[in-house]
Amino acid sequence: MRIATWNVNSITARLPRLLAWLESSGTDVLCLQEAKVAEDQFPLDQLRELGYEAAVHAAGRWNGVAVLSRVGIEDVVKGLPGDPGYDGAPEPRAIAATCGPVRVWSVYVPNGREVEHPHYAYKLQWFEALRAAVAGDAGGSRPFAVLGDYNVAPTDDDVYDVAAFEGSTHVTPAERAALASLRGAGLSDVVPRPLKYEHPFTYWDYRQLCFPKNRGMRIDLVYGNAPFAKAVKDSYVDREERKGKGASDHAPVVVDLDV
Repeated sequence: MRIATWNVNSITARLPRLLAWLESSGTDVLCLQEAKVAEDQFPLDQLRELGYEAAVHAAGRWNGVAVLSRVGIEDVVKGLPGDPGYDGAPEPRAIAATCGPVRVWSVYVPNGREVEHPHYAYKLQWFEALRAAVAGDAGGSRPFAVLGDYNVAPTDDDVYDVAAFEGSTHVTPAERAALASLRGAGLSDVVPRPLKYEHPFTYWDYRQLCFPKNRGMRIDLVYGNAPFAKAVKDSYVDREERKGKGASDHAPVVVDLDV
Protein backbone atom coordinates (compact mmCIF):
# COMPACT_ATOMS: atom_id res chain seq x y z
CA MET A 1 0.00 0.00 0.00
CA ARG A 2 1.33 3.43 -0.94
CA ILE A 3 0.40 6.47 1.17
CA ALA A 4 1.59 10.01 0.55
CA THR A 5 1.22 13.55 1.85
CA TRP A 6 1.48 16.68 -0.27
CA ASN A 7 0.87 20.36 0.32
CA VAL A 8 -0.26 21.29 -3.18
CA ASN A 9 -0.59 25.03 -2.49
CA SER A 10 -3.94 25.32 -4.37
CA ILE A 11 -5.53 22.27 -5.93
CA THR A 12 -6.95 24.46 -8.69
CA ALA A 13 -3.52 25.73 -9.73
CA ARG A 14 -1.93 22.30 -9.36
CA LEU A 15 -4.69 20.04 -10.70
CA PRO A 16 -3.02 18.89 -13.96
CA ARG A 17 0.16 18.02 -12.07
CA LEU A 18 -1.79 16.34 -9.27
CA LEU A 19 -3.79 14.15 -11.64
CA ALA A 20 -0.69 13.18 -13.62
CA TRP A 21 1.19 12.35 -10.42
CA LEU A 22 -1.63 10.21 -9.04
CA GLU A 23 -1.78 8.31 -12.31
CA SER A 24 1.97 7.71 -12.51
CA SER A 25 2.89 7.21 -8.85
CA GLY A 26 0.56 4.36 -7.92
CA THR A 27 -0.51 6.14 -4.74
CA ASP A 28 -3.41 4.50 -2.90
CA VAL A 29 -4.03 7.24 -0.32
CA LEU A 30 -3.00 10.88 -0.54
CA CYS A 31 -3.27 13.34 2.33
CA LEU A 32 -3.52 16.77 0.78
CA GLN A 33 -3.06 20.23 2.31
CA GLU A 34 -3.70 23.84 1.27
CA ALA A 35 -6.50 22.98 -1.12
CA LYS A 36 -7.46 26.68 -1.18
CA VAL A 37 -10.88 25.92 -2.63
CA ALA A 38 -14.46 25.62 -1.39
CA GLU A 39 -15.74 22.09 -0.85
CA ASP A 40 -18.32 22.43 -3.62
CA GLN A 41 -15.52 23.37 -6.05
CA PHE A 42 -13.25 20.43 -5.20
CA PRO A 43 -12.47 18.42 -8.40
CA LEU A 44 -14.34 15.28 -7.36
CA ASP A 45 -15.27 14.26 -10.91
CA GLN A 46 -11.71 14.35 -12.21
CA LEU A 47 -10.50 12.33 -9.24
CA ARG A 48 -13.32 9.83 -9.63
CA GLU A 49 -12.22 9.20 -13.21
CA LEU A 50 -8.90 7.99 -11.80
CA GLY A 51 -10.63 5.80 -9.22
CA TYR A 52 -10.28 8.07 -6.18
CA GLU A 53 -12.85 9.03 -3.59
CA ALA A 54 -12.26 12.20 -1.58
CA ALA A 55 -13.06 13.38 1.92
CA VAL A 56 -12.71 17.16 1.99
CA HIS A 57 -12.64 19.82 4.69
CA ALA A 58 -12.28 23.21 3.03
CA ALA A 59 -13.83 26.65 3.08
CA GLY A 60 -12.45 28.64 0.19
CA ARG A 61 -9.41 30.78 -0.42
CA TRP A 62 -7.21 29.68 2.50
CA ASN A 63 -6.21 26.38 4.14
CA GLY A 64 -8.25 23.28 3.27
CA VAL A 65 -7.33 19.60 3.68
CA ALA A 66 -8.43 16.36 2.07
CA VAL A 67 -7.87 12.62 1.95
CA LEU A 68 -7.95 10.98 -1.48
CA SER A 69 -8.26 7.20 -1.59
CA ARG A 70 -8.73 4.41 -4.10
CA VAL A 71 -9.10 1.80 -1.33
CA GLY A 72 -12.23 3.26 0.27
CA ILE A 73 -13.01 6.06 2.73
CA GLU A 74 -14.92 5.52 5.97
CA ASP A 75 -15.38 7.12 9.40
CA VAL A 76 -14.53 10.63 8.26
CA VAL A 77 -13.95 13.28 10.93
CA LYS A 78 -13.66 16.93 9.92
CA GLY A 79 -11.75 19.25 12.24
CA LEU A 80 -10.26 18.70 15.67
CA PRO A 81 -12.43 18.26 18.74
CA GLY A 82 -11.50 21.19 20.94
CA ASP A 83 -10.04 23.15 18.04
CA PRO A 84 -8.97 26.50 19.56
CA GLY A 85 -9.79 28.41 16.37
CA TYR A 86 -8.22 31.67 15.27
CA ASP A 87 -9.99 35.01 15.62
CA GLY A 88 -12.91 33.14 17.14
CA ALA A 89 -13.43 30.55 14.41
CA PRO A 90 -12.01 27.06 13.70
CA GLU A 91 -10.20 26.70 10.39
CA PRO A 92 -10.27 23.71 7.98
CA ARG A 93 -6.90 22.26 8.92
CA ALA A 94 -7.53 18.62 9.83
CA ILE A 95 -9.49 15.67 8.48
CA ALA A 96 -9.38 11.98 9.39
CA ALA A 97 -10.49 8.91 7.45
CA THR A 98 -10.09 5.15 7.44
CA CYS A 99 -8.76 3.92 4.10
CA GLY A 100 -8.64 0.15 3.84
CA PRO A 101 -6.53 -1.20 6.72
CA VAL A 102 -5.08 2.20 7.68
CA ARG A 103 -6.47 5.25 9.47
CA VAL A 104 -4.96 8.65 8.68
CA TRP A 105 -5.22 12.30 9.61
CA SER A 106 -4.33 14.91 7.00
CA VAL A 107 -3.20 18.06 8.83
CA TYR A 108 -2.13 21.56 7.93
CA VAL A 109 -0.65 22.99 11.11
CA PRO A 110 -0.90 26.79 11.53
CA ASN A 111 2.18 28.63 10.31
CA GLY A 112 2.67 30.75 13.43
CA ARG A 113 3.86 33.75 11.39
CA GLU A 114 6.12 35.39 14.03
CA VAL A 115 7.02 34.35 17.56
CA GLU A 116 5.24 37.35 19.11
CA HIS A 117 2.21 37.08 16.85
CA PRO A 118 -1.11 35.70 18.18
CA HIS A 119 -0.93 33.10 15.40
CA TYR A 120 2.09 31.56 17.12
CA ALA A 121 0.15 31.02 20.36
CA TYR A 122 -2.70 29.61 18.27
CA LYS A 123 -0.25 27.20 16.64
CA LEU A 124 0.85 25.79 20.00
CA GLN A 125 -2.76 25.51 21.19
CA TRP A 126 -3.66 23.75 17.95
CA PHE A 127 -0.91 21.20 18.53
CA GLU A 128 -2.39 20.45 21.97
CA ALA A 129 -5.79 19.84 20.38
CA LEU A 130 -4.21 17.60 17.74
CA ARG A 131 -2.48 15.49 20.38
CA ALA A 132 -5.74 15.00 22.26
CA ALA A 133 -7.57 14.11 19.06
CA VAL A 134 -5.14 11.40 17.91
CA ALA A 135 -4.13 9.85 21.25
CA GLY A 136 -6.67 7.03 21.07
CA ASP A 137 -5.74 5.89 17.57
CA ALA A 138 -2.03 6.39 18.26
CA GLY A 139 -2.16 3.79 21.02
CA GLY A 140 -4.32 1.35 19.05
CA SER A 141 -3.49 -1.85 17.19
CA ARG A 142 -4.52 -0.57 13.75
CA PRO A 143 -1.89 1.14 11.54
CA PHE A 144 -2.40 4.86 12.05
CA ALA A 145 -0.56 8.00 10.97
CA VAL A 146 -0.81 11.77 11.08
CA LEU A 147 0.50 13.12 7.79
CA GLY A 148 0.81 16.66 6.55
CA ASP A 149 2.46 20.03 6.63
CA TYR A 150 3.48 20.49 10.26
CA ASN A 151 5.20 23.85 9.71
CA VAL A 152 7.94 22.75 12.13
CA ALA A 153 11.40 21.39 11.35
CA PRO A 154 12.00 18.67 13.99
CA THR A 155 15.77 19.16 14.25
CA ASP A 156 18.49 21.56 13.12
CA ASP A 157 19.41 19.06 10.39
CA ASP A 158 15.95 19.59 8.92
CA VAL A 159 16.77 23.11 7.69
CA TYR A 160 19.50 24.11 5.27
CA ASP A 161 21.06 26.58 7.74
CA VAL A 162 19.65 26.92 11.24
CA ALA A 163 21.37 30.29 11.65
CA ALA A 164 19.16 31.64 8.86
CA PHE A 165 16.11 30.92 11.02
CA GLU A 166 17.32 32.46 14.26
CA GLY A 167 14.42 34.20 15.99
CA SER A 168 11.91 32.79 13.50
CA THR A 169 9.11 30.30 13.79
CA HIS A 170 9.39 26.67 12.63
CA VAL A 171 12.51 25.97 14.70
CA THR A 172 11.70 27.31 18.18
CA PRO A 173 11.99 25.13 21.29
CA ALA A 174 8.26 25.47 21.99
CA GLU A 175 7.29 24.22 18.54
CA ARG A 176 9.70 21.31 18.76
CA ALA A 177 8.37 20.52 22.23
CA ALA A 178 4.90 20.35 20.71
CA LEU A 179 6.20 17.78 18.21
CA ALA A 180 7.80 15.81 21.03
CA SER A 181 4.50 15.85 22.92
CA LEU A 182 2.72 14.50 19.86
CA ARG A 183 5.27 11.70 19.53
CA GLY A 184 4.71 11.01 23.21
CA ALA A 185 1.14 9.99 22.39
CA GLY A 186 2.61 6.90 20.72
CA LEU A 187 3.86 8.14 17.35
CA SER A 188 7.27 8.10 15.69
CA ASP A 189 8.75 10.13 12.86
CA VAL A 190 8.89 8.14 9.61
CA VAL A 191 11.90 9.91 8.10
CA PRO A 192 12.03 9.62 4.30
CA ARG A 193 15.12 9.16 2.22
CA PRO A 194 16.12 11.99 -0.11
CA LEU A 195 16.23 11.36 -3.84
CA LYS A 196 19.05 13.90 -4.09
CA TYR A 197 21.43 15.59 -1.64
CA GLU A 198 21.96 14.53 1.95
CA HIS A 199 18.83 15.75 3.72
CA PRO A 200 15.22 14.90 2.79
CA PHE A 201 13.88 18.44 2.56
CA THR A 202 10.22 18.73 1.57
CA TYR A 203 9.77 22.50 1.15
CA TRP A 204 11.71 25.16 -0.73
CA ASP A 205 10.62 28.80 -0.90
CA TYR A 206 9.84 30.14 -4.38
CA ARG A 207 12.11 33.12 -3.75
CA GLN A 208 15.88 33.57 -4.04
CA LEU A 209 16.45 30.38 -6.07
CA CYS A 210 15.91 28.30 -2.94
CA PHE A 211 15.09 25.11 -4.83
CA PRO A 212 18.08 25.12 -7.23
CA LYS A 213 20.34 25.98 -4.28
CA ASN A 214 18.65 23.33 -2.08
CA ARG A 215 17.85 25.84 0.64
CA GLY A 216 15.02 23.77 2.00
CA MET A 217 13.28 22.51 5.12
CA ARG A 218 11.75 19.21 6.19
CA ILE A 219 8.36 20.30 7.50
CA ASP A 220 6.05 17.79 5.76
CA LEU A 221 6.03 14.89 8.16
CA VAL A 222 4.61 11.41 8.66
CA TYR A 223 4.06 10.47 12.29
CA GLY A 224 2.94 6.85 12.62
CA ASN A 225 2.02 4.58 15.51
CA ALA A 226 3.91 1.33 16.19
CA PRO A 227 1.86 -0.87 13.81
CA PHE A 228 2.26 1.73 11.05
CA ALA A 229 6.01 2.15 11.59
CA LYS A 230 6.49 -1.63 11.64
CA ALA A 231 4.76 -1.92 8.26
CA VAL A 232 6.95 0.70 6.52
CA LYS A 233 8.98 -0.78 3.65
CA ASP A 234 10.25 2.47 2.17
CA SER A 235 9.75 6.22 2.36
CA TYR A 236 11.08 8.99 0.16
CA VAL A 237 10.62 12.60 -0.91
CA ASP A 238 9.51 12.83 -4.53
CA ARG A 239 11.70 15.83 -5.23
CA GLU A 240 10.96 15.66 -8.96
CA GLU A 241 7.51 17.11 -8.30
CA ARG A 242 9.06 20.34 -7.05
CA LYS A 243 10.67 20.92 -10.43
CA GLY A 244 9.40 22.81 -13.41
CA LYS A 245 6.70 25.32 -14.19
CA GLY A 246 3.62 25.37 -11.99
CA ALA A 247 5.05 23.31 -9.14
CA SER A 248 3.97 23.59 -5.54
CA ASP A 249 6.64 24.83 -3.14
CA HIS A 250 6.32 21.45 -1.37
CA ALA A 251 7.20 17.98 -2.65
CA PRO A 252 5.20 14.82 -1.90
CA VAL A 253 6.41 12.50 0.85
CA VAL A 254 5.68 8.88 -0.07
CA VAL A 255 5.47 5.89 2.28
CA ASP A 256 5.19 2.26 1.16
CA LEU A 257 3.57 -0.11 3.64
CA ASP A 258 3.30 -3.88 3.88
CA VAL A 259 -0.28 -4.11 5.15
